[in-house]
Amino acid sequence: MANKTQEVGGIHFPFPFTPYSIQKDFMAELYQVLEAGKIGIFESPTGTGKSLSLICGALSWLRDFEQKKHQEEARLLETGTILLSDGTEQPPSLSSSCKETPDTPRPAGEPDWVTQFVQKKEERDLVDRLKEEQVRRKKREERLQQIRHNAQLKYATRRARQEEEEMERLLRLSREMVAAGAEAEPREQLACGEEELVLAEYESDEEKGAASGVDEDEADPEEEHVTKIYYCSRTHSQLAQFVHEVQRSPFGKDTRLVSLGSRQNLCINEDVKTLSSAQLINDRCMEMQRSKHEKNRAEEEKPKRRRQEHRAACPFYSYEQLHLLRDQVLVGVKDIEQLVALGKEARACPYYGSRFAIPAAQLVVLPYQMLLHAATRQAAGIRLQGQVVLIDEAHNLIDTITSIHSAEVSGAQLCQAHSQLLQYMERYGKRLKAKNLMYVKQILYLLEKFVTVLGGNIKQNPNTQSLSQTGTELKTINDFLFESQIDNINLFKVRRYWEKSMISRKLFGFTERYGTVLAASREQPRLAGFQHFLQSLQPAVTKTPVTPVEEGEAGVPRLASPLMHIESFLAALTTANQDGRVILSRQGSLSQSSLKFLLLNPAVHFAQVVKECRAVVIAGGTMQPVSDFREQLLACAGVEAERVVEFSCGPPRVSAGHVIPPENILPLVICSGPSSQQLEFTYQKRELPQMMDETGRILCNLCTVVPGGVVCFFPSYEYQRQVYAHWDKSGLLARLAVRKKIFQEPKRANQVEQVLMEYSRCIKCCGQAGGTVTGALLLSVVGGKMSEGINFSDNLGRCVVMVGMPYPNIKSPELQEKMAYLDQTLPRGPGQPPPGKALVENLCMKAVNQSIGRAIRHQKDFASIVLLDQRYARPSILGKLPAWIRDRVEVKATFGLAFAAMRKFHREKSGLPS
Repeated sequence: MANKTQEVGGIHFPFPFTPYSIQKDFMAELYQVLEAGKIGIFESPTGTGKSLSLICGALSWLRDFEQKKHQEEARLLETGTILLSDGTEQPPSLSSSCKETPDTPRPAGEPDWVTQFVQKKEERDLVDRLKEEQVRRKKREERLQQIRHNAQLKYATRRARQEEEEMERLLRLSREMVAAGAEAEPREQLACGEEELVLAEYESDEEKGAASGVDEDEADPEEEHVTKIYYCSRTHSQLAQFVHEVQRSPFGKDTRLVSLGSRQNLCINEDVKTLSSAQLINDRCMEMQRSKHEKNRAEEEKPKRRRQEHRAACPFYSYEQLHLLRDQVLVGVKDIEQLVALGKEARACPYYGSRFAIPAAQLVVLPYQMLLHAATRQAAGIRLQGQVVLIDEAHNLIDTITSIHSAEVSGAQLCQAHSQLLQYMERYGKRLKAKNLMYVKQILYLLEKFVTVLGGNIKQNPNTQSLSQTGTELKTINDFLFESQIDNINLFKVRRYWEKSMISRKLFGFTERYGTVLAASREQPRLAGFQHFLQSLQPAVTKTPVTPVEEGEAGVPRLASPLMHIESFLAALTTANQDGRVILSRQGSLSQSSLKFLLLNPAVHFAQVVKECRAVVIAGGTMQPVSDFREQLLACAGVEAERVVEFSCGPPRVSAGHVIPPENILPLVICSGPSSQQLEFTYQKRELPQMMDETGRILCNLCTVVPGGVVCFFPSYEYQRQVYAHWDKSGLLARLAVRKKIFQEPKRANQVEQVLMEYSRCIKCCGQAGGTVTGALLLSVVGGKMSEGINFSDNLGRCVVMVGMPYPNIKSPELQEKMAYLDQTLPRGPGQPPPGKALVENLCMKAVNQSIGRAIRHQKDFASIVLLDQRYARPSILGKLPAWIRDRVEVKATFGLAFAAMRKFHREKSGLPS
């Protein structure tokens, strides 16, 4: 693929081919947003090359930014001054990132010689810092260049690995021989003092250095975080696709890119990755690291004593190998799968190796859940100060932030955590300091009160406790604290203790160990009953069956840490009273009941991102309606309206034309069916037999003129099931099957791929064979497996049908509370509906826009889009359709007019006379 550099507005944009005009406009606008430090909302539908535009536009800006920075540094080191934009000189202490000017006053009464001394010192310090940064940068570049081109270094690394593996093999054989000898002949008791004569287990100095991990890492000077771009998307497959686009782009060879993921995706330790849940994997990983450091400390503190048995440390967490992996990660662009393969080859953990690479990386690719949660961000070593964030596939960004910062705990988890913590305190209470004991008792009190407010008793098994009062109750945070009788406890202090003491992890380690060590002790008979109690709770807490690997490693069931879930709930309770609510859900038994925190104001968590970052870009294929992002997210986060820039492939603001020709798309609103039945799929009307019959007749007619595949979206799984059963009974299903083979969207995610393969195969075979069956009809659900991330291009999606409007359940307590919150906090514009009502409409249209965006996937593609409901004809609804569809929609009052337009469109596109 030949690279073609495009010049737009004096800026050079390398591109793998001649870009569309919309891509040029996209890149130019993106460049200006990043340069000016603004917040951009970019809408660029599938088929417009959004990913390449993001890559080439953002990396072109980063290239120019780095060049300007290096030129400024070189000039400073040479002359001792920085050039201002007007050509005047400025002392180096006042760099472009500072807000001061040369005339900034010093404290009143300060002598001139003091001012000059301070200024000279600042200048010297800045020059010294720049020199250190240059040395570090030069060393890094030399190191990466050496890895990139030095085959001898790669060979030496491989040979060292082979020697290490051979040493491990011999050591394992030696241990097996010792164990076999011990079984054959009982070990003789040593006389007093004779134990000192026995050789202790040996580790060479090199092995000690490699094993020390965190200690050595902490001793290293902290590496500079270069200016970088954080690219976030929703799913692992979307991130992998973006990385492949970077590899194909002109920047693929020279960009230092690192892909971040969870331990579940990146772990290469077979004993850990096969555990049944992400929580277990995280806990085991942390436990193995802790064991390694404890083992090293024990070695240093008691060198003459033989060491006790420790849990095996992770062989892939090696300081030397991790830093080598870090450099290899930065040498070439790699996705998650390639990173895992590289980690296996280097025998180094990809999870930690990728995190070590963050400071020097120019482009960091990560799931946006990892970036949007402050604690996760901090744990991963992500620093946003002065950086650029690109959030792709951001149509559900508000929902994601809300979901990440909401928390739910069940009655079973509360009881389990209380029992575990009580046993922990009884076991180690005499060893705990007074402050530790105080906080542990406070946490026990909180857990007891949480169970009490649900109507349960902490001392009884939650599975057998029936609640006298059932139903859902919603409370403000303050009211919940008062009713729970915990309003006198400083939750901020408890939360800080929870984080600093890592009590959740310690409790997990305790429950992991009690079965094999503590329950066997005759001095602690109560723990056997504790074990039985935990086993009785397990079906209600963890539905995932215990794998044989886990059972082989320990004699008791492995339980995720319930205290960690409760920690998230407690942290949520420290949210401002007006920004959240607590939902008490009381079911038949205590174990099924729950406490849930609902975040009402996602802007409080997004505010930190926009405040720290240089620029933030929110991008997606269908971002309409944009008002949600402006009002609920940006305005509430304190972003001035002047800082927000909108770009779309249609009006308003900055706009460009869609790459799809107007004649390749036919969007229709159909207000009535073949028998003149008015189409309005409200909750009251949609289940009427005549409405379901009319829908079937419409599809029968459409399937006679649409070639290939038709994808029909229903508002819910339940309604799709009802309609399908009605058609089957009335004979409409058989009439549909004459023209199209019928497929249904599966509820299970692992069956989606199989259904799509059969659907695709059927369309391909029908196109080749001819006959009465001309393709396939796929019955799907809005918000289901087929409405996001699936491409129905070309013959797979020649027509997309929307049955009704997928409004959310207006009776939901959570939605009602959110509506009330918006009505109270957001201003109501003249002639506009209340913000709460607008929210419901926006949620509906976002779901619609995602579904209809499954068709028209490239420039030469064509499809019709049919909206079955007369409410789509309302101006307020039409205005919330994607810009590239909005101006082309035709409203048809009668089905005859709509059918004629459909027949003409598809015959012309298929090359048949109309």
